[in-house]
Amino acid sequence: MFNRTSLQAAAALASISLLAGCSLFSGDEADGENRIIVGTTSSPTTLDPAAAWDNSWEMYRNVFQTLLSFPTGSTTPQPDAADCKFTDASSKVFQCELHDDLQFSDGTKLDAAAVKHSIERIRTINAKGGPNGLLGSLDRVDTNGASTITFRLKEPDATFPFILATPAMSIVDPAKYPADKLREDGKLTGSGPYVLDAYEEGTKAELSKNATYKGFADRKNDGVTIRYFKESEAMVDALKKKEIDATYRGLTAEEVVDLRERKPANEGLQLVESTGADIRYLVFNAKDPSVSKLAVRQAIAQIVDRDALVAKVYQGTAEPLYSMVPKGIAGHTTGFFDRYGEPDTAKAKKILREAGIDKPVPLTFWFTTDRYGSSTAPEFAELKRQLDGSGLFEVTLQSKPWKDFQAGYQKGDYPVFGRGWFPDFPDPDNFIAPFVGKENVLSTPYVRPEITEQLLPLSRRESDRGAVSQQFERAQELLVDDVRLLPLWQGKLYVAASEEIAGGERALDPQTVMQMWELHRKTSW
Repeated sequence: MFNRTSLQAAAALASISLLAGCSLFSGDEADGENRIIVGTTSSPTTLDPAAAWDNSWEMYRNVFQTLLSFPTGSTTPQPDAADCKFTDASSKVFQCELHDDLQFSDGTKLDAAAVKHSIERIRTINAKGGPNGLLGSLDRVDTNGASTITFRLKEPDATFPFILATPAMSIVDPAKYPADKLREDGKLTGSGPYVLDAYEEGTKAELSKNATYKGFADRKNDGVTIRYFKESEAMVDALKKKEIDATYRGLTAEEVVDLRERKPANEGLQLVESTGADIRYLVFNAKDPSVSKLAVRQAIAQIVDRDALVAKVYQGTAEPLYSMVPKGIAGHTTGFFDRYGEPDTAKAKKILREAGIDKPVPLTFWFTTDRYGSSTAPEFAELKRQLDGSGLFEVTLQSKPWKDFQAGYQKGDYPVFGRGWFPDFPDPDNFIAPFVGKENVLSTPYVRPEITEQLLPLSRRESDRGAVSQQFERAQELLVDDVRLLPLWQGKLYVAASEEIAGGERALDPQTVMQMWELHRKTSW
């Protein structure tokens, strides 16, 4: 029987069962080995947490520990390796007390010195595209004995506990991870739920239970194999052939729609749907002559038809987005719709003519071929169709695999490029702060002092994160003024799995990171 069951949790999960009498929510672990094989189109860009502010976090969450974390169902940071709290009224001194008898998988003791080393090397290395930008409010890290760590902040920052809960702040072994350079031997040493036994870049990772792990994760399987696919078509084919047990990230809209249907090819499969906060957007490099004029960016914003984009390419698996802060997060607005209304070529032409632009503007749009799933290419084809169809633009599309694409935008090579954002933590700060400032996650300087020097610092004084809407509404007004970022759509996340697999509805945390330990086989029906 085809049925849909809704849950109220951090990501408002829904389960769709595609097999008669089968439910994702029931069942116990199978007898014998309970190893899970998961497929994804998103492979790590690096194995060193000091260098990654991207989907590499999937691996880190399952192999490393952080001081705080987001257990299933939690939208606020909870203890992982430590108990932590602000010790002052101004949110400038944050202290953590490590839990007893923690150690890395190689037997080395995990102590306060290891935590200090892990955080400070992020700042020392300051890797291009790395997570150092998350630590902008940190002044210094102090330790007292083997178990007490004190973070002293330059300014009040109520989001700091959220930052410590991100996989970027993974605790690493000082003996294996140099203080001033990245680890480059292709191995991982952590204290998390699993140990990385083997890794073939772009192909697979083998994880087994960490025998010395002491943390919140209740591991419901014996180990996990992660297979990395370049194309989602091959991944779904492997699922249907029972070569893998579950998929995560990269399903196209067509594949999601297909998996929802009751038909012989889908027998024994199920789908978990999450209304997560992942977004897609365009980035304009204002240093490039083709988009340096505000009028050009405004005209693009006036033409782009999000409804058509979502309908044609994503078939109901996404929804139009008119602000960088998505629905479900405090401070969400519809700023771009409020300013530009429905797509209108005549208004766009008027904007350009008033700026002295009377010929079609040549543009090059860049996207990555292997990071956000196979729908990315048709998405950009639709954007090109819309802009070319206006007669005001002549768009050329270019693409590269993620690592090459990343290197290109970090060097400032692309005038316009597409990016996706999966939140570091469920707070409006994380949908604004990473993209602004001289140094940001996009490697495209965007200096807006009112945001970086006034609105963000003011909002971070407020411990009640539901009370910061006013500051973020103003910040988004400024983003609409500048059109340096153009939000396109807010997506949903899907886990497709064999009906033999339980736990999918609990596997997605508020950072949309897969907690592999929740997946397990079931025996009762």
